[in-house]
Amino acid sequence: MDFLNFLDFKITDIIDIILVAVLLYYIYKLVRGSVAINIFIGIVIVWALWKLTELLDMKMISSMVGGFMNIGLIALIIVFQQELRKFLLMIGSTNFATKRNFIKHFKFLKQEAMTTDTNVEAIVNACDKMGKSKTGALLVLERTNSLDFVKSTGDKMNIEITQPILESIFYKNSPLHDGAAVVENNTIVATRVILPVSQERTIPLRFGLRHRAAVGITEKTDSLALVVSEETGTISYIKNGEFVLYKDLDELTSLIKEDLIS
Repeated sequence: MDFLNFLDFKITDIIDIILVAVLLYYIYKLVRGSVAINIFIGIVIVWALWKLTELLDMKMISSMVGGFMNIGLIALIIVFQQELRKFLLMIGSTNFATKRNFIKHFKFLKQEAMTTDTNVEAIVNACDKMGKSKTGALLVLERTNSLDFVKSTGDKMNIEITQPILESIFYKNSPLHDGAAVVENNTIVATRVILPVSQERTIPLRFGLRHRAAVGITEKTDSLALVVSEETGTISYIKNGEFVLYKDLDELTSLIKEDLIS
């Protein structure tokens, strides 16, 4: 039967399917955890319906859905403006410098568990202790996007992460406490870093520049941010420009570990 001719696969068809799967994976990774994920799933469903109607030669419904997809492209660019900007930045600034980072992009093809080199427990314990003493702090954890464009605004470091080191950096009388500290793997690579401040108007007024800077850097890259409030001592965890809720420090530690390897 003619409509089953698509089963006659060629090597280029297999490559095409793999490339589409990889693209969809990265788009899903980009929008998951945000309200955009529901729009993304809706688009995938509509696209699948469109291709199914084309396959079954249902010309009327196929032309209607196809017209919607074509006209909706402009609307999608507007809706996904922030995600598209982050996607292009991810392509342009992804760090392929090490074998580990290169393989990390394709770990979704593997089934074995992966672990992070970052001493997350030391980071969370330091934030907890600084919170109790009302010591303000801002930590940025690098993932796949390079943060060289913000590291250059601060002082370069090469210090292994420990709880006392983090506490000493953000100690109120320390010359390094202003700005953010950038963490790469298990190393503090920069301090006194100036971050882009988010202009998002939905951020509650009780949050100051530290929180807006954390939202700003996570909007523009796939990095993670931890903020210790100088006023309340609370620890905020920010990813994809949004505040992530958690019950206790153990859950916060687990969330960070999971996000660092995802």
